[in-house]
Amino acid sequence: MSDAETERRMLETAADAVAEAGLTVSLDHIRLEDVIREAGVSRSAVYRKWPSKGEFLGDLLLELSRGQAPIADTGSSQAGMTIRRVLDERFDDLGTPEGRRRTLAEIVRETAEQDFRHIVGSRQWRTYLALTVTFIGMPGGELRDRVGEALAGSERTLTSRISRNHEAVGRLLAMRPARRDAGWDALAHLANALMRGMVVKSLAQPELADRRITAGVGGPDAEWTLAALGVADLVLAALEDDPDVEWDDERAGRVRAVLATGGNPVGPEPGP
Repeated sequence: MSDAETERRMLETAADAVAEAGLTVSLDHIRLEDVIREAGVSRSAVYRKWPSKGEFLGDLLLELSRGQAPIADTGSSQAGMTIRRVLDERFDDLGTPEGRRRTLAEIVRETAEQDFRHIVGSRQWRTYLALTVTFIGMPGGELRDRVGEALAGSERTLTSRISRNHEAVGRLLAMRPARRDAGWDALAHLANALMRGMVVKSLAQPELADRRITAGVGGPDAEWTLAALGVADLVLAALEDDPDVEWDDERAGRVRAVLATGGNPVGPEPGP
C-alpha cells in the first residue's frame, strides 16, 4: 500500500470515528492504534508519516475542516428532482409574475425542508458544524491558522454552490436579486446561516424539527416547517421580477427544453 493510500485511509477512518463519537477540540477520544487497525494499514507506515499522535490529530482537524465529506453530501440530486417535479406540475402558472412567485415558494418549501432533514441526519454535517463552532476555542498557532484557512475555503466552496443553485432557479423563473449591489452570494450566505441556525437549535430542541405552521407565502396556505418558512420569507423578499426578461412563448419553450433534458434543472439555465 502506498504512503498516499495509507494517509487517505487513516484520515477517512478517523473522520468516520469522529462522526460516530462526536467532536471535541482535543479529539482525545481518537486512539491512533484503533484507527490503524480499523483502516487496515501498516503500523510502520503510519508512524513514518505521523511520528506522534498529535501530528496525526492536527492533520485530522485539517481534513475535517476541508469539509469534503459534508459538501459532497448535500442531497443536491434529491433537490434537483423536487425542483423538476414542481416546475412540471406548475408550468402553466409560470406565465405570470404571481404564478412564478407561487412556484418559487413551493420549491423553497419542499427543498428547504429536505435540506434541513438531510443536514440534521448527516453525521458528516454534524461534525463539520461542530468544528466551525469549536474552532474559536483552539489555541493560537500555526495549526489554528491552517484550520481557519481550510474552513474558509470550505465555506467559499459551499456558498458558491448555494449561490449558483439559487441563481439557476431564479433565472429559470425570470427573477433577480432586488438589491443589485448584494447579488446572489449575499442571499446564499443569509439562507445558509438561517438554515444552520435552525439545525443547531433543533439539536438542542428536537421538537422544533417537527413544528409546522400554516402560512400563505407567495400563494395559498400550506404547512411549513420553521426552517422552510424562514428561508422562503428571506428568498421571496430578496428577489424581484427581472424587467429585462419577457415571459413569452419563446421563453416558456426554452424553460420547457431545460426540463426536457432529464438533467438537474439547477444546472445549465436558459439565459436572460
